[in-house]
This record gives sequence, C-alpha cells and structure tokens, in this order.
Amino acid sequence: MMHVKRVTLTSKKNWWMVELDEEDKGAGTPAQTHAAIVSESTAVNEPQVLRPSVTGTHRITTYEPGPHASAPIYTPPNQPTSIFSFPTPTSYSAPPNPTQNLAPCATGSASELFKCIVKKPNVVQLEINGEMQSNANDVTTQFLAELRVYTTVTRHRNITAFLGSLENVGMVLEYIDGHTLWDVVRESPGFSIEKKIDYHNQLLDGLTHLHSFGLSHGDLSLLNVQATFSADTIKLLDFGRSVSIDSTFASPDEDIYQQQEFPIPPPRPRPNSRFIGKSPIIPPPPPPSTRKVEQIHPGTRPFSAPEVLRGECQDPLLADAYSFGMILVCLDRCALVDVKPWEQRKDALPKGFLDGLEVFGERCAQYLKRWDQGRRRLVKEDMMDVPIQL
Repeated sequence: MMHVKRVTLTSKKNWWMVELDEEDKGAGTPAQTHAAIVSESTAVNEPQVLRPSVTGTHRITTYEPGPHASAPIYTPPNQPTSIFSFPTPTSYSAPPNPTQNLAPCATGSASELFKCIVKKPNVVQLEINGEMQSNANDVTTQFLAELRVYTTVTRHRNITAFLGSLENVGMVLEYIDGHTLWDVVRESPGFSIEKKIDYHNQLLDGLTHLHSFGLSHGDLSLLNVQATFSADTIKLLDFGRSVSIDSTFASPDEDIYQQQEFPIPPPRPRPNSRFIGKSPIIPPPPPPSTRKVEQIHPGTRPFSAPEVLRGECQDPLLADAYSFGMILVCLDRCALVDVKPWEQRKDALPKGFLDGLEVFGERCAQYLKRWDQGRRRLVKEDMMDVPIQL
C-alpha cells in the first residue's frame, strides 16, 4: 500500500516530484521510497518509461496540454476515487505557469522547489442500525464543486491557487503560510481600523471575482478564510459547497440522485494497461433545457444564511452576502459572535447585535436582512478607502 510522503512542484512547467512510502510487507525489511515525476494532463498514447535509480523506479508520463478553463465534467461518478483516475480529464489540469505568483521554498542550479497542499478524497463507511452508510456521494459532489471553481475562475490573489491534479491522488493547491481569520479574531485583542478595512476590501474583491463567474462560495466563514503571515493577504479556500447560479436548487433532505433528468453514469471499467491508447470516455452534456440540480447545504454557524438553514435558499450569492456580513461583525468587534440557531432560522438577530459597530455597522445591517427583503448584494464598487496613517 502506498502513502504520499511529499509532493513538490519543480520549476519545469506542470511537472511534479512525488515521494511515496511503500509499506513493508515482510518482517524486518525497511520501507522503500519511490520517486515519480508526473506531468499535468495525459496523452495516453505515450509509452511508459522506466529508468533505474538508487531509490527505486522513476516513471515518466507525458501529457498533451489542454485548455485550462474548458467546461468541467460535472456529472458525478459513483466513486470519488474515479475523479482522479487515469486518464485525468484535461479540464482538471494545471493552468499555464501555475507557480508564477508563488515564492519557492528553495532554489538550485537547475530547479526551484515549492510547498503545496495535496487534497484527496476521504471516503468513510459506517454501520448504522445494521446498514452500511457511506459519505461517497457527498465527497464526490464536494470535490467536483471545488474543481469547478478552480478550473473556471481565473487566477486571483485572494483565491487559493490551483496547481493541477495528481493521477489517482487528488488536487494540488497552493500552500498558504498563514492563519485563519478565526485565529486572527480570537488571538488579537483588537486591530486597527486600517487593517479591518483592508481585510474587508480583500474579501470583497475575492468574493465578487468568484461571483462574476456565476459561482458561490457556499461555506464562507472565519475558518475558510486565511491571512498570510508575510503580507496579510486574504485567501479564500474550501469551495466544496459552491453551487452555480444556473442550477436548480434542492434542500439537503431531497434525494437529487433520483431527480436527475440525465443519469449518473456507472463507473468506467479500467483497462488492463494504464497507458492504453484510447481517448477518455466523456459522457454527452445534458440538453440545454436541462438544468443541473444541486443541493445547498448549511455551512458553518452562525455564518450560514437563515434561508440555507431552512433548506429554502434560491439565491446562493445572497447567501454568501449574509456570511460576509457575519464576518464583518466579527472583524468590527474583534471578537467571535454567535446567534441561537432557532433565532437565526427565523431571520432574527439578538437584541443589540449590531450596536456599537463603528466601521461596518450600516453595511452589516444591509447584508443581514432577509434575502427577499432588500439584502445587499456583494459588488466591487463597495470597496472602502483605507484611512491614511499620519
């Protein structure tokens, strides 16, 4: 059984250095380490090349580059692991020059090394009341939703960078050397008005960029926003609950897999050779009149919008605006806040909840209204001027 030990991105375009630990199958035998160099999208007609090395075998797989922002395949497979199975769709490949805005952690005469995060599906099975239950469908939906964001939205400084996918492993993301806004608010006794407005502007810039592509975040909270240590740059992450505004929305209690007007394809059988010269089988797209059915799940309380908690959300971008308003309350107060769930479901806020907000008071009142009673949308024109320190 193989375990990923380390994944490093070199300076050569779209090539990865992956270290794998091989578990010892015999007593007293030390584990072997294999290094593999893998590129970003597949030309399956290329032969496998094996080269001897001191540590094991180097396998080189060449790929045909494909367009980055081509429409992702969003019909969920039955198993999450099939998302990254060979051949990985070119729509999940790395964008051109994925490390252009990243600082290397080390440099050499022939290469640069970058830290990165590998995110892989984690399927759990539990026996409940004598029946086996699995989170496979939800894991698949979340990974495809996140891939849709990363392969549709153009690069932005306030959105975590997507560095491609690793065959049979998962997606590769920018490593953020920072801490969450939850940590910032919890650990800081107070910070300046300038810093609050700067965080507001960066968050608004990233979210409006995401919304301009017709996609929501879906789980915006202090825990899903990080600030870098070096420059206090805000980074949005975790888009597993993102939905498209062009979809038809369903509550989490509905079985959308039975409602689909186009069927979920069965798992595609894997050929004996992983390098067989055939094109990937891509299911035909649904008819133009057919809208994708997507569930809108509650996110982290108290940042989740009341209509989402009730299972009645029909505008995911307005739901993000509510979450943004709750974050602004926390930033303005430099404190964590909460709302009783039964009150929040009724669009009610505790008495005095918005009192004393010196920076974002008026905006929070607009963002936290009922979605159908004048809640304010997120627009880039709402950027605030940062006061000049004398």
